[in-house]
Amino acid sequence: VMQEESNNFTQNEVWSLVEHSKQNIIGTKWVFRNKQDEHGVVTRNKARLVAQGFTQIEGLDFGETYASNAFKLYQMDVKSAFLYGPISELVYVEQPPGFEDPKLLNHVYKLHKALYGLKQAPRAWYECLKDFLQRKGFEIGKADPTLFTHKVKNDIFVC
Repeated sequence: VMQEESNNFTQNEVWSLVEHSKQNIIGTKWVFRNKQDEHGVVTRNKARLVAQGFTQIEGLDFGETYASNAFKLYQMDVKSAFLYGPISELVYVEQPPGFEDPKLLNHVYKLHKALYGLKQAPRAWYECLKDFLQRKGFEIGKADPTLFTHKVKNDIFVC
C-alpha cells in the first residue's frame, strides 16, 4: 500500500527530487489504516504519507489557510483528494521513510501539489474543486463559497 501511495505521487506529479535547500524542510510520516465494511470486516489496508504541517512557518511555506468550524459535513471518498491541489508556495519535504533514494540522501522533495497534513492542503483542494465545478457550470454560493449549485431544466444540483 505504501508503494501504491508512492505511485500516486509520481502519476499526479506531486513533487520532484531536488538538492537539499536551506529553506524549512517539513518532515513526513506514514499513517496506516484498515478500511472496514459495515460489518467491521477489513476490506482494504491504506497508507498515507502525511506532511508534518505543524513544522510549517507562516509566511514562509504557507499563507492563507481554510478550516471549517461547527459545520455539519457529509463525506464522500475521493481517492488522494489533496494530491490534486496545486500549491504556489515553495514547500520542501523529507524523502518518505522507507523510500529514500540511497544515491541522493542529501536531496528533498519540492512539492508541486499538496500533501495531507500541509496547512494549505484544504485550500488547494478547494481551489481545484472550485475550478472543476465552475467549468462544469456550477455557481459559487453567495452566502457560502463552499456551496455550489447547478441548474439543469427544473433540477438543481448542490455540491
